[in-house]
Amino acid sequence: MSKRIQAKHKLDRRMGQNIWGRPKSPVNRREYGPGQHGQRRKGKMSDFGTQLRAKQKLKGYYANITEKQFRRYYAEAIRQRGDSGENLIGLLERRLDAVVYRSKFVATPFAARQFVNHGHVKVNGRRVNVPSYLVKPGDVIEVKEKSKQLEVVLVATQLAERDVPDYIEVDHSKMTARVTRIPTLSEVPYAVQMEPNLVIEFYSR
Repeated sequence: MSKRIQAKHKLDRRMGQNIWGRPKSPVNRREYGPGQHGQRRKGKMSDFGTQLRAKQKLKGYYANITEKQFRRYYAEAIRQRGDSGENLIGLLERRLDAVVYRSKFVATPFAARQFVNHGHVKVNGRRVNVPSYLVKPGDVIEVKEKSKQLEVVLVATQLAERDVPDYIEVDHSKMTARVTRIPTLSEVPYAVQMEPNLVIEFYSR
């Protein structure tokens, strides 16, 4: 298990964007970076800087995946047929914690990682406590019976700020979800623009 040690919204301010589309993001009040030099005018960013920024944004979005793990996703994405950027997004969206978050079983990607780690989720009837577990189309994800009445679950299902995407079928009365297909970049409901092709370019240098 990896632990995110920096403040969740610090990434928002560093990027100058509300990465997760949350109402409490500090970017909603201050659209500049943290620290005493945060308001200084930014110069033109190099190609390397643009690629690095795209990587930091995508990696941070999924509850700050470790660099080692993120590189493995890159390696798998370029190994698969088709567009490597699209493949990368497909792999990230198949993570169990990502599916739990998209299904609105919890409110944030960080809560989703913790929720899976604590053993509240089953896949095809078996308990899985590995957030990076890759879900396949057709797999049934279910919140354990004892966990269905947890406050974090009840609050998340009522959130109006986001909807369940079309590539996931969810039954909130039974607290089950099923991934129907691997999504394309355009189908994933990111709050800001993600640029996986720049991430591929970054690692391909």
